Amino acid sequence: VPRVFAKVSGKTGTPRVNTVIVSLFCAALASVIPLGKLVDATSIGTLFAFALVNIAVIVLRHTRPDMPRTFKVALGPVFPVLGFGFCVYNMFSLDTVTWVVFGCWMAAGLVFYFLYGMRRSRLASEQK
Repeated sequence: VPRVFAKVSGKTGTPRVNTVIVSLFCAALASVIPLGKLVDATSIGTLFAFALVNIAVIVLRHTRPDMPRTFKVALGPVFPVLGFGFCVYNMFSLDTVTWVVFGCWMAAGLVFYFLYGMRRSRLASEQK
């Protein structure tokens, strides 16, 4: 993360620059995109994240059973499988435009992540 984004306010402990930039970006989107489309875009992103968390719970409980846990999962892996299924079901109830936008946003995010990360990764620079 660039240093300007890593700075936090001494008074509140929040990342002030991040908050301002994200707020301006959201305001710009809200001024030109219908609310329903923004809600769908937010929903698909959130559902995707929750689906990944459900899968991660199953994978980590299987591959790292000795890892310290901060929460218990009742009837695991039944609930994580059900959670994943419900997330995917809800995602597929969204329209095609939402999926296209989601795919483009994910692709752009991955490109940015890998291009930015390859040059500025602390792990990469430590291995050289």
